[in-house]
Amino acid sequence: MTNQLEQLISEWLELKGYFIRRNVRVGLLPGGGYEGELDIVAYHPQKKRVLHIEASLDASSWEKREEHFRRKFEVGRQYAADILPWVQADTEIEQWAVLWGSNRNHLWVGGGQVIPVWDLYRKIACDVLEIGDPARRAIPEQFSLLRTMQLTLQYTLRKADRQKIKKWQAGKGALAEEE
Repeated sequence: MTNQLEQLISEWLELKGYFIRRNVRVGLLPGGGYEGELDIVAYHPQKKRVLHIEASLDASSWEKREEHFRRKFEVGRQYAADILPWVQADTEIEQWAVLWGSNRNHLWVGGGQVIPVWDLYRKIACDVLEIGDPARRAIPEQFSLLRTMQLTLQYTLRKADRQKIKKWQAGKGALAEEE
């Protein structure tokens, strides 16, 4: 079953030039099964940037989230070299916890940076708006969620609203400095 949040993040990163691995099982156990499963591992070859992203729309307490994400991010750091064997061993792995929740009081969880879902959606929307009018420059069809966003943003928002989104991102978004 497809997780739309993971799918959207993967499409966005791939469109930005990242090589993507999704739902990677790592750490084969001797008795069967795996130590863990990583939602998204992404590598940008020009930037030499590695991202490990865990996305969740849970309503868990921050205490439970801390425990859950600490384990996921530890497993990610342990097995990154197995997932991306061509990446140098000393390459820093940037880890994001994309969550339904605020990063006002929680900038980090489990060792990963907290990225609120709405901040990420706004960043993606800004990137999609930068591509422009789908009649002139359509997002490739393999990125179905991004293409849907492009059509929706272009044909349902007034130009002034599209400009407000871009202005917000330039000045206030947690991910305004990303990429």
